[in-house]
Order: sequence, then C-alpha cells, then structure tokens
Amino acid sequence: MVPPPPPPSAQAVFAPDRLELAVRYAELLATEGVVRGLIGPREGSRLWERHLLNCAVLGELVPRGSSVCDIGSGAGLPGLVLAIARPDLTVTLVEPLLRRTTFLDEVVTELGLTGVEVHRGRADSLHGTHTFDVVTSRAVAPLDRLLAWSMPLVAPTGALVAMKGSSAADEIAAAEAVLRQLGCAAPEIHSVGATVTDSPSTAIRVAWAEPARVRLPRPKGSSGKKRRNRG
Repeated sequence: MVPPPPPPSAQAVFAPDRLELAVRYAELLATEGVVRGLIGPREGSRLWERHLLNCAVLGELVPRGSSVCDIGSGAGLPGLVLAIARPDLTVTLVEPLLRRTTFLDEVVTELGLTGVEVHRGRADSLHGTHTFDVVTSRAVAPLDRLLAWSMPLVAPTGALVAMKGSSAADEIAAAEAVLRQLGCAAPEIHSVGATVTDSPSTAIRVAWAEPARVRLPRPKGSSGKKRRNRG
C-alpha cells in the first residue's frame, strides 16, 4: 500500500528536510506497519491526518530542547513523529512488545534519527532511574492508570502530555483521587493543531503541584532511603 502524498499543511510542522523523513516513515507504516499488525490495513489512506499530523502538532506543548519519553509507543505514535518533526528533542520510545520495538529500531536506523532511543520494557521499568521533561502517550490507558505509570518519570519541572479524545474531561474527573495522591497540579486540557489540521488534537497536560517536593521512586529491588529527584 502506498500512502497519499503529504498535504500542504504538513509543511507547517515539518521542515523541508524533515518532511522527507516523514514521507518515508509514512511509507514504512503503510507497508511494514500493516504487515506486522502495527496499524490497521485501512489506515494507509489517512495516515497524514489521522496519525502524522495528529501527533506532530503535539509539539506545541513540548518546550524546545526537551527530553521526551513516549510510553506505549507502539508504531512510534506520537514519539517517533515528534522526533522527526523536532530534531531539537531527545526521545526515548518505551514499548514492551518485541515486534514493535524491532520495527521502531528499523525505522530509527533507516531514517538516521539521532537522539532517539528505543527501550523494550514497561514504563515502570524506568521508574527510579530516569526522568524526562515531557512524558507522552497516545491511546495507552485511562488517565488514572496513565498517571501511575507516567508521573514517576516526569522531572520536577516537567509534565505529562497525553493525547486524548472527547472524554478528556471525564477522565480527569475519574482520576481526581490519583491526582491528589501523587501530588499533581490541576490538569489542563489543550486543543493543538487548529492552524494545521481540520481535526485538532486534544491533549491533557499534568505537571507537579510542588516541584521542590518531588521525590524519585526507588528502583525495583533497591533498599534504603529514596533519592531526591534532581530532574
């Protein structure tokens, strides 16, 4: 399957040299991604609007030079798209399934992406050892569960930035107890990409309520006092 050419709006989020990479990534999604069951066979005709542009506009909420962790990265959405659109970012793609990490490794190598690491494992395998400026995700889990996986990876001055749909407000309400327990600030709902696509993306941004009091959890199997999170 050959995906359609990029729409003119793609130039708003991909610089000319990066657009070439995005086109090749779209081709890989439409071929190997479908063959390996990473995206549905009907997605090829709408890769740009539904996937690439939909994810690239999330960059509006990612500060320049950020370290980004994309949990449950799957076929690389949104983490790999952000890495293509934003070479100023360092991106870690976290995915537990071998067939998916194999695909991600192949894409990173073929596109020659620097500053991108593929980590095979669950998000909690990095708890206590890594923190990031931004932790992203797309269609991974409801917010209450997502917070437990993501916030231990968020640096004191960083934020969780999760792509969501029309249920964003309901998910925030359902996660109220978890937000309080973890010490999170009030979540923000953002609509991104209004000037790029006819279907803007919705994202929930969650930061820490008191950055100075954030603590890094202990790695699994460790003992002793918790280390303070230095970011």
